[in-house]
Amino acid sequence: MLHRLILSPLEALGRYIVLLVRAFRTVGEWRIYRRGFFEQCVKVGIDSMPIIALASAFAAAVTTVQAAYQLVSPFIPKSTIGAVVGPSFILELGTLVSGFVLAGRVGARIAAELGTMRVTEQIDALEAMGLSSAGYLVVPRVLAGLLTFPILYIFSTVVGITAAVLVADWGGFLSRGEFLAGMRSFFHPFDATFGLIKSAVFGFVITSISCFRGYYAQGGAEGVGRATTEAAVFSCVGILVADLVLAVLLLR
Repeated sequence: MLHRLILSPLEALGRYIVLLVRAFRTVGEWRIYRRGFFEQCVKVGIDSMPIIALASAFAAAVTTVQAAYQLVSPFIPKSTIGAVVGPSFILELGTLVSGFVLAGRVGARIAAELGTMRVTEQIDALEAMGLSSAGYLVVPRVLAGLLTFPILYIFSTVVGITAAVLVADWGGFLSRGEFLAGMRSFFHPFDATFGLIKSAVFGFVITSISCFRGYYAQGGAEGVGRATTEAAVFSCVGILVADLVLAVLLLR
C-alpha cells in the first residue's frame, strides 16, 4: 500500500512530463496547429469572459464591503480601503479568482474533450493517420492558455476594480476619488507585472494538467467523468502551489 502511495504520484509526474515533451517537440509544425490554436483561443479566452466578469465583480465587491466593515474608524483614513482592495486584487484576487473559475470551466472542458477522444479511439485514429496526437491535441490548448490567461487577468482586474469603486461609492463607504487615491498610494508597477506572470503560469498549469488527465483517460464514460473531476481538482491544487512558489521567488 505504501509502495503504491509513493510510486503512483511519481509515475503520473513522469507521464505528464513525457507527454509535454512529446507535444512540444512538434511545435515547429505550426501549419498543422494554427487553426486549432485560434479555435482554442476563442473557447478558452473569449467564451470565458462573462463568467470571469461575474466572478471578479462579486469578489471585488465583497472584498470592498468587508474592508470597509473592518477599517472604518475615526483614526483610519477612508482611502485605506482603496489602498487595501486595489493592490490586493491586482496582486492576488484577480489571478486567483480567474484561475479557480477557469480550472472548473476550461480545465473540465479540455479533459472531457480529450477523454472522450481517448475512449472512442479518435486519438488512436490520429496516430494511425501519421499525426502526433500529443502535439495536435495538447500544443494548441496549452499555447492558447499561455496567451489568453494574461488577457483574462487584465480583464478581470479592470472589472473587479471598477466594481470595487462603484460599490464603495454607492454604498457610502468612500468616494471614488478617495478610493483611487488610496489605491495609487500603495500601488507598485511590479504588482501588475507579477499578476501577468502568475496568470501565464496558471494558464500553463490548468491547460497542461487538463490535457494530461484527458489524454490518459480510461474506462469509458465513467473514466471520462473521473478524468474531468481530477483535472479540475489537480488544476486548483497546481494553482495554489504555483501561487506560493511565485510569491516566494518574486516578492522578495
